[in-house]
Amino acid sequence: MSANTQSAPFTCPACGLLCDDITPSNNTCAKSIAFFGQGLGDASPKIKGIQVSLQEAVSQAAKILKTSQQPLFSGLSTDIAGFKAVYNLAQKTNGAFEHMNHASMTRNLKVLQGSGWQTTTLTEVKNRADLIVCIGSDITSHNPRFFERFVDVEGMFVKQREVVFLGTTHAREGAWNLPCTADALPEVLAVLHALVLGKTLKVETVADLKIADMQNLATKLRASEYAVLAWVAKDLNFPHAELAIQKITQIVATLNQTTRASGLPLGGSDGDTSANNAHTWLNGLILGNDTSAHDATLWINSFNAEKLPPASAAPLIVLGNANSIFATQPDVFIPVATPGLDCGGTLFRVDGSVTLPLRKVRENALPTLAEVVRQVEAEL
Repeated sequence: MSANTQSAPFTCPACGLLCDDITPSNNTCAKSIAFFGQGLGDASPKIKGIQVSLQEAVSQAAKILKTSQQPLFSGLSTDIAGFKAVYNLAQKTNGAFEHMNHASMTRNLKVLQGSGWQTTTLTEVKNRADLIVCIGSDITSHNPRFFERFVDVEGMFVKQREVVFLGTTHAREGAWNLPCTADALPEVLAVLHALVLGKTLKVETVADLKIADMQNLATKLRASEYAVLAWVAKDLNFPHAELAIQKITQIVATLNQTTRASGLPLGGSDGDTSANNAHTWLNGLILGNDTSAHDATLWINSFNAEKLPPASAAPLIVLGNANSIFATQPDVFIPVATPGLDCGGTLFRVDGSVTLPLRKVRENALPTLAEVVRQVEAEL
């Protein structure tokens, strides 16, 4: 790590919170420590596992894209500048897009497209939320510092908060746990919505939860001044999980008739929020899940070496983390800089309200994804 980064805080892209108060001396987040502690692997470009020059690798990648009729631009784990460069290349090659987190992204986007939602920001949570209901996830496995930075602090308009975990459990002191299986959440949330509406139910339990406890939660929601219902779409991994998210948004809409409430989709990783937002700017549409057949794949993964492209018989180009280890060597592999570690960049925070700058914190000669993509595009 360079000398000028030893004291000045920098932004961590290891999760969607993009904590911007990180220094080597105060970093206690396991995800952040792992991100900034990763070594630099073999930075040599390769064609079918054989070391070549960057120019040779770029030329081979361009050759594959030239002969492809419909390539798939997949992974898409990068920052905003990287995605914009990839988008331009895709327009010239009839390429389609698919983010590595498309399954969980789609759960949220189906609801947003179908009925809309009312969501809040992390700053609003910090300053106003007096009741936080974490649904189907303990949050901290995805966003380790969520409670530290936005809940266990004094807000501008709130002094005390209550936290409820619905569908999961957490050892947090003072929290109220209402556990059930994840696939029972659509039913449980439908009951909660009915109770928030003031309906009377003629049953005593739902998914092993007491209706009396659900009524207590409904009463707390109605009485709160600013309730926040938070979830992580990755943890709602069961058929038709979007029904659970839709019920969350309906509860929020009902509460907003008499008090104030918001949803808070959390998680955010691998640049998924940034890729979707940038795609929407450039294309006018959200980033979807392409299911058509493709005759070549360009896998883009700047952040996490452990996430590898799915097996495919089609030619494979990888622009990825230098530490990536492949069971089968791709046709072309070009290691690229990791934003926030090897180069600067910009990412959207998971709440979509702000973009935060990433700084280069170690010295090396890795090219950025945008630089490599522009070189490939120049050879088409």
